Amino acid sequence: MTKVKKEKGIKEEEAGVTETVVTEKSYQELIANINPIANPLATKKLSKKLYKCVKKASKLKQIRRGVKEVQKFINKGETGIVVLAGDTLPIDVYCHLPVMCEDRSLPYAYIPSKVDLGSSAGSKRPTCVIMIKPHEDYKEAYDECFEEVSALPKPL
Repeated sequence: MTKVKKEKGIKEEEAGVTETVVTEKSYQELIANINPIANPLATKKLSKKLYKCVKKASKLKQIRRGVKEVQKFINKGETGIVVLAGDTLPIDVYCHLPVMCEDRSLPYAYIPSKVDLGSSAGSKRPTCVIMIKPHEDYKEAYDECFEEVSALPKPL
């Protein structure tokens, strides 16, 4: 899912044709860079489901993106699945959000990459937190993600 940005200056030449190399990071490589607070971490399968759900929701403008916006709507009582990026530094930026989610019994999960989270929301900019709001058009995908994220073990 993750594509590393094209690096300038690194090119392969084959028969006079130059091509820019795009490599994908594996799930294991992404997990190596996560924060110590990234718990519960979504599995590889659940991460893909969450990316697909975010993509469907963003097409219908049913997402809240960014710490400030998500925090505001959690305080207003809006419901949904909160997806946090596990590789965000410094962690002080968003470490209060899991506590807010637990207080309001909202399901939340960490995924390994903020770049993937931003790109699945249709943006070139990495995003550290997104709230997926429920909607009729992608109800099946949302319900499946909701069940699996709710079943993840919460940190102590």
